[in-house]
Amino acid sequence: MKERFMLNKKTVDDLQFKGKRVLVRCDFNVPLKDGVITDESRIAAAIPTIKKIMDDGGKVILCSHLGKPKGPDQAFTLAPVAKRLGKILGKEVIFAADDEVVGNNAKKAVSEMKDGDAILLENTRFRKEESKNEETFSKDLASIADCYVNDAFGSAHRAHCSTEGVTKFVNESAAGYLMQKEIDYLGNAVENPVRPFAAVLGGAKVSDKIEVINNLLDKVDILIIGGGMAYTFLKAKGYEIGNSLLEEDKIDYAKEMMEKAAAKGVNFLIPTDSVVVREFKNDTEFKTVSADKIEIGWMGVDIGKQTQELFRNALKNAKTVVWNGPMGVFEFENFAKGTIAIADVLAHIDGTTIIGGGDSAAAVNQLGFADKMSHISTGGGASLEFLEGKELPGELVVLRRKIIAGNWKMNKTPNEAAKFAKELAVKLNNSGAECVFCVPFVDLIPVLEAVKGTTVKVGAQNMHFEANGAYTGEISAGMLAETGVSHVIIGHSERREYFAETDEAVNKKAIQALSNSLIPIICVGEKLYQREQGITFDLVRMQTRIALKDISAKTAENVVIAYEPIWAIGTGKTATAEQAEEVCKAIRAVLSEIYDETTAGKIRIQYGGSVSPANAKELFSMPDIDGGLVGGASLKMDFEQIVCY
Repeated sequence: MKERFMLNKKTVDDLQFKGKRVLVRCDFNVPLKDGVITDESRIAAAIPTIKKIMDDGGKVILCSHLGKPKGPDQAFTLAPVAKRLGKILGKEVIFAADDEVVGNNAKKAVSEMKDGDAILLENTRFRKEESKNEETFSKDLASIADCYVNDAFGSAHRAHCSTEGVTKFVNESAAGYLMQKEIDYLGNAVENPVRPFAAVLGGAKVSDKIEVINNLLDKVDILIIGGGMAYTFLKAKGYEIGNSLLEEDKIDYAKEMMEKAAAKGVNFLIPTDSVVVREFKNDTEFKTVSADKIEIGWMGVDIGKQTQELFRNALKNAKTVVWNGPMGVFEFENFAKGTIAIADVLAHIDGTTIIGGGDSAAAVNQLGFADKMSHISTGGGASLEFLEGKELPGELVVLRRKIIAGNWKMNKTPNEAAKFAKELAVKLNNSGAECVFCVPFVDLIPVLEAVKGTTVKVGAQNMHFEANGAYTGEISAGMLAETGVSHVIIGHSERREYFAETDEAVNKKAIQALSNSLIPIICVGEKLYQREQGITFDLVRMQTRIALKDISAKTAENVVIAYEPIWAIGTGKTATAEQAEEVCKAIRAVLSEIYDETTAGKIRIQYGGSVSPANAKELFSMPDIDGGLVGGASLKMDFEQIVCY
């Protein structure tokens, strides 16, 4: 199954490139020594996207930053990268030497391009507007392109002209293969992990990973702390840490995080022994002591064998592991043993292992374990901010995660539901999409049990808008949340028709769902006579506005809108992909009016009218359709074909 995220625009597989000028943002921030590239892994990572566009007949215009120049500076020229790219591709890559980046040389080179050609622009940071995301440079970049592809995850945490600003001035944007792979792996790990889910965090300072720890404690089953940052946690437990690295102003934070872990039932592990030294160098005197007995004059530089075994035992049965930061001073051979031990256990576990860039990626590469890991991120800062739960401007421009929800309606007894869910969930596990089974109330508990250990989630088909009271036969949002349900369908066309559910009731339900951390799938749509009267757009705009009344922009990011053309449900009729996209685009527009373009770009919109294996790919490749609300087809095993088209 191919792991995949839905796109705000499209992937490189969806765009037509022949004859088009394609601006591709890569991460060519490679190490240079005397003008020679010493590590070309970032160049190699960009090759699949570049070749795809070239092979399709696109005119590839590559751009990237290199280092931190404060303007034009030949010490930071990308000329060596163009030369190396040409050798790898087996075809000359013209270097457009131009201090203005998009100056006369660049414009001339672009004008002379033939289909399948490639050129590389000069370092984008030669323009001071780049890091300020100023409109002038964004427009300059867009002026030489027909469409834009972002393949630079390593720069996705920067809202610069070449990563975010340019998208406002081109007609089409897409994610490259590398960007897609990064978000797929990190996104699945953080939001949809196969459990047990473990995170291993190391490095020097707690302050560097404050938000990472806080965010991951809400998601992981196991959290391991090593490296220099561990000594602040040891101090918070009242231990003597000698001259080890300490952030005194983070001691209270460390206590708070350990208390949070205990409250959430997270297995929170810190070193039980430590390798200590008198001097910070490789060939100094060292010994291993208990983590609570580091003497004054000694400094912790690695985890000891006891801790290595503790961490190994905690990780050996994990199914998803994210690792960011070494366990000790791995640059020194004598104190790399803890980092080697972690790399070794991750290389041998039966699960997904993700190395979060930066020092941990460097350590894995240097230690020879790279080919044993599922994924090594190319973005140190970007992967760290992703793990913090922060929004990455360069990624948000193009990516929204696909969500497919099966609405089982009034079908399947508890035993039937559990058997079917268990078999289907295995097929859908790690599909890359957010997959939800929305089942009858009596099936919730057995289906939740059946999908345990997979990435499939469970949702309800309805709920009441009050928290409690004399509402015979009704279920509250709080009740659903306590069962472990994550989603709930609200305002389905059948409930509107047969139970006279109003837009105002839908709004009340949405507010209740969100206040209980449930994701509401809010249904909007028109009947056949309403479509024939030409009021489709007015109707869905009104339904959307009322449904989101009094819901803030930040909270609305958790909402899913499902467009249901009621005339196409169970009738054998299906809206064309173009018709569905037209309405979903209108919904996106009204979301922009209610909130803003950024918020509208984050809210997912499903299509819910007779989705089948035959039409899923065409529907879900539309720019504003982020998945489907599937009825009858979700009750069959070939639902897998819809989720994993």
